[in-house]
Order: sequence, then C-alpha cells, then structure tokens
Amino acid sequence: ILRAFGRRHFAASPQEYDKRNYANNVDEYNSVFTSLTAQRKHFLLRDAYDDMVLDGVHPSRDVFHSLIVGTMKGSRLQDALFFRDEMKAMGLVPDVALYNFLISTCVKCNYPDQAIRILEEMKIYDVKPNGQTYVCLLNACAAAGRLDRVYAIVRDMTSAGLGLNKFCYAGLITAHMNQRPPSDDTATKIIEFVERSKEWSSAEASGSTAENIMMRVTDEELYNLPTAEYVNRRGFVNRPLTMYHVAFHACANLKNVKVMNTLLEMLKKDGKDPDLFIDMQIMRCYLHSGDFDQGLNVFETKGNPPVDLYLTLVEGAMLGNTPKGMQIAQDTLEKMNARGFYLTPKIGSDLLLSAAGEKTGGYITANYIWDMMQAQKLNPSFPAVDAYYKGLKDREIPKDDPRLLLVSRLHDSLRRFGRTGDA
Repeated sequence: ILRAFGRRHFAASPQEYDKRNYANNVDEYNSVFTSLTAQRKHFLLRDAYDDMVLDGVHPSRDVFHSLIVGTMKGSRLQDALFFRDEMKAMGLVPDVALYNFLISTCVKCNYPDQAIRILEEMKIYDVKPNGQTYVCLLNACAAAGRLDRVYAIVRDMTSAGLGLNKFCYAGLITAHMNQRPPSDDTATKIIEFVERSKEWSSAEASGSTAENIMMRVTDEELYNLPTAEYVNRRGFVNRPLTMYHVAFHACANLKNVKVMNTLLEMLKKDGKDPDLFIDMQIMRCYLHSGDFDQGLNVFETKGNPPVDLYLTLVEGAMLGNTPKGMQIAQDTLEKMNARGFYLTPKIGSDLLLSAAGEKTGGYITANYIWDMMQAQKLNPSFPAVDAYYKGLKDREIPKDDPRLLLVSRLHDSLRRFGRTGDA
C-alpha cells in the first residue's frame, strides 16, 4: 500500500504557506475587512477574523471598528455582538462611536430591547452618550412603534441640552407610522413634524462625525432612514429634503393620498421639486391605494426613469393580483427588459413570489419573471419557487411540460439541500 501511494507530505512548506495566506499583519487584515464590507460580503468577516487569530495577529481598535461597521452594514447583529465581546476580552473598551454602530445594528435587525441594553452597558463602562447615541436609540424605538419610549428619549435629550434636529423629527414620524394600533392623529402629526423641523434647522443635534465619514457611514445609514440605500447614488436623493423623504415614505406605507398631496403643496411652497426618491414614494402611495392610473402617470412623466421606478411600478401594480394591475406589471417588465435592466436574485425572487399569487388568468407575468431570471442564470429563493410551482400545478399544464419539469427539479433541489429559508 505504501509503495502504491508513495510518500505523502501533509504539511505545506513556508513558501507555499506564504502564497496561500492573504494577509500577514494587522494593517493587511484591516484592508481585507474593509474590502469585504465594500463587496457586501459581510458574512465572511467572522471567517477572516478567525484566520487573523489563527495567524497570531493581534487585532487593534481600528480593526474592531472596521468589523463592527461591516456587520452593521450587513445587518448581522450576532456577529457585531461577538466582535464587541472579543474586543472587551482583549481589554479594549468600546468608545461612543462604536456603541452607536452597535445600536444602529440593533435597529436594522429590529431588536430595540438590545439597543436599550447597550445603552445600559455604556453607563457601566462610563462611556458618555452623545447626540448621535440618542438619535440612534430614538430611531430604534421608532422602528418598533414604541411611541412612549420615543418621547421619553426626546425628554432626555431636551434635559441634556440637546436640540432636536431633522433626524429626531424623522424618528417621530416613523414612530407614529409604526404604532399599533395606529392613532387617529398620525396624519396630523406627520404634517406637524415636517413644519416643526424647519424651526430647528439651525440647531443640529448630531451631524456627521469625522469617524463616520472616515468609515463611510452616512447619517441616513446610521439612523436607518428609508433613503439609506439611495443616498450615495448621484441625482437620486436631495439630502436637504430628509424630512420630506421620511414623510412621503410614511404616506406610502399608510396609503394616505390626502396627506401626500398636502406635502406636495408644502414642498412647492418651499420652492423645492421632488427628487427621484420622492417620486418613487408618490408612485407607491397611489399604487398601494389602488389608483394604478395615477401611479402609472407619475412613472410616464419621468421620461427616462431609472430601474428603481420600473421596479416600484411593477411591485405596486401586482398588489392584489388584479387583471389590470398584472397587465401593467407585464407591460412594464417588457419595457424594462428592452432597456437591458437586470434583476438581482433578491428582487427577482420578490417579484416572482408576488406574481405567483395570481389565482386566475394565464400566469403570464409570473412566467415572464421566471424567464427573465433564467435568462440571467439566477435561481429564485425557495419561497418564490414554491409559490410558483404550486401555481403551475393548479393550472391545466401537461405533466411533461418543460417549464413545469424545470421548476419541479429546482424545487426538489432547494428542498433537498435545506435552502427552504432563503430570502
């Protein structure tokens, strides 16, 4: 046997090890963490950190800041808390900026109670909260609709001598929007907070810090505003209109066309024009209210709209799976495809899941979305495939139909390999 297999070398030579290793010191590893965050591969940060520890490289405070910012951007709360614990185990006490990032991560992951616990931890370690800390906490409670806690934080800010800025008022609007059951004065409060925010425009309680700018964390991202994923896109968001962005977003979620029209009049009175984000929320408000014609009209006035407006129109038109809405969605998808716009796996899966809810008709829209994803070699998530597969089986389709067979194989494959929880 030994003669047959020959001699085996299980240990790599130092030269071979150097070729395999992608970082050798703390600065190189920090560059790796920054690169993974930029590539949105946040799920690899913990693996890279484990490699650094195995290599005997001692992480610095800057490394932990890069790691926790990366987990914040990727909405990975467990990883963020792990890195915090590792930092404390090495004798490094988190500073206020890092605690702000942790609180923001709690908001992204919808864990407001954990955000409150982090504030208590700050008190234990004598880390003094700053204006950003309070605004992060305010938005954490606002996302959960905890209006009482939001107003308690506002009182704490006022007693600490901190003025309310536009991000505080944005959090108040969000809190009223998410309150369950919704209160009767929500619409009035939205208008009121937009007006009151103008009075405090010169008293900014917390602007961007040098560290946030260095870590490329915008205020919109830190406070989890609805514009966070669009703020760095040129020409999409006019940042001085933050309060209008949040207010129009609330109107769309609440399906309140009346308040939306009032906001448009206020915006015109201020001498401002809607940016693309506001246009998107106006479309959502009309579409969610069932007024497909007005939503389509806003879209058609844009001339050469970006892909986001196409997707907004498709998603909104498919709500309720009405024949008229499905036809609008089908026509929009064809125009979108003609312009060469591509789907992502997440967006394609969401659209397929929505289109698969059509109980009558020829299933044309769902089939078209499936074909678009197949042409781009994208596999939908299991929930989308499962809904689409059931919709196909409910129709009179031969068992040997090529589409049905392909969907069936993918359905069995995703279920067999345990990927039924994919988003």
